[in-house]
Order: sequence, then C-alpha cells, then structure tokens
Amino acid sequence: MKLYEAAGDHRRPFSNRPYSWRIVMALAHKGLAAERIALPISDKESLAFSGQTLIPVLVDGGTILPDSWAIACYLDGTYPNTPALFDGPVARAHARFVHEWGDHVQSRDLVPMLVYDAWRHAHPRDSDYFRQSREARAGCTLEEINARRGGVLPRFRTHLDPLRVSLRTHSFLCGRAPTYADFIVFSHFQWARCVSPYRLLESDDPVYHWRERMLDLFDGLARNEPGYDV
Repeated sequence: MKLYEAAGDHRRPFSNRPYSWRIVMALAHKGLAAERIALPISDKESLAFSGQTLIPVLVDGGTILPDSWAIACYLDGTYPNTPALFDGPVARAHARFVHEWGDHVQSRDLVPMLVYDAWRHAHPRDSDYFRQSREARAGCTLEEINARRGGVLPRFRTHLDPLRVSLRTHSFLCGRAPTYADFIVFSHFQWARCVSPYRLLESDDPVYHWRERMLDLFDGLARNEPGYDV
C-alpha cells in the first residue's frame, strides 16, 4: 500500500491535512502498513494517476482511491478480518454524521484560527500557492484572518459541547474503544497540533483528555509526529 499525503516544511514533513490523518489512524487501527508519500499540495501532476487532484490517495495494488471516506469504507470492506472501523451499518451511519459535522462545524472554526500558522509550516513550494488561494477565498490577508482568531475560539469551544457530553461517560465517542468516528474528530486536532502553538483546549476539558488518549494510541503514533504540545 501507498498513502499519498500533503507535505509540510522540513520540520513537519508529513501530512498537515486532517483528511490524511484519518487514514493514518485507520490503517494503524486495522494493523495495515502503508508507505507514506508526501507531496506539495501544489504538485497536481504527481496525483494525475488518481484522476483528480486532492489528497489523500490510497494505492493498494491495482486499486487507486482518493477521498478519506471512500478509503475508510474500502479498508473495512477489503480487510474484514482486521479490527473494524465501523461495527455494522449503524456505526457507519453514525461515522458519516460525524464526518459531516467535522467538515462543516469543527473545520469551519479551525481554519480561520490556524490558517496563518498552517501557511508558516507549508512546504516551500506551496508557500505562494497556499497564501494566494486562501486569501482569495477569504477576501483578506492571512495576517488579517489571524488577528481575528481570538474571537473565533469561544465559538469553537462551544461547538464541542456535544463531544463533552459523550466523553464524560465514555472513553471514546462510541464507548470503550476508538472507532473511525474518533479518528475523524481527532484528525482536525492533530492537524492543529502539527501546524500551530495556538491553545484550543483547557487541561480540565473532557475533550482535552480524550485527545490525550488518542495521541497515545498505537504506541504514540500521532504524538510522535512533530508538533506542538498544547
């Protein structure tokens, strides 16, 4: 297997993208090994073989799959004798809801808080592309976005309340053990940890303690990735 990810700067050579981290954790959960290949996000030609331009891309023999959700479903269907990411159709439906929540709620607040720091840790070949594309989307400079992030943090923390309710009674989102739903939510926090020293969680927050448990999974796989301890 090969997993194509987004390259960062020399200090953080592997993925600065949450979607790739979902698959990194999913592969570890299932005990599957993949060669991790980091590409600048502006290097669209190297992904031409996949028929699109987005990361991550998983190559498994003759199978080529973009899109983290499709990859997770493929892994569970192709390797049924390994630990499940979705324990049946109900768990898959729950994870799909979490997938959409992460993209539309969690990410909506994280991006404006961390996009400037992410640019600082972009691959050198991506620096101009990253800045220009994000500033065009936002209609202002990265520095202006960054100056407003203190106003976004309270809303971000409030939107985590559903997680807190669950994590006060369970170690993970689905109970005693992590599933793909945990990897989805964690992927955004891991991206944040990789690119920014900005403190998102207080140490007495149940979500903070859950994130610590996630960092320790698989012999500290995520914790051992270069990042900030915040």
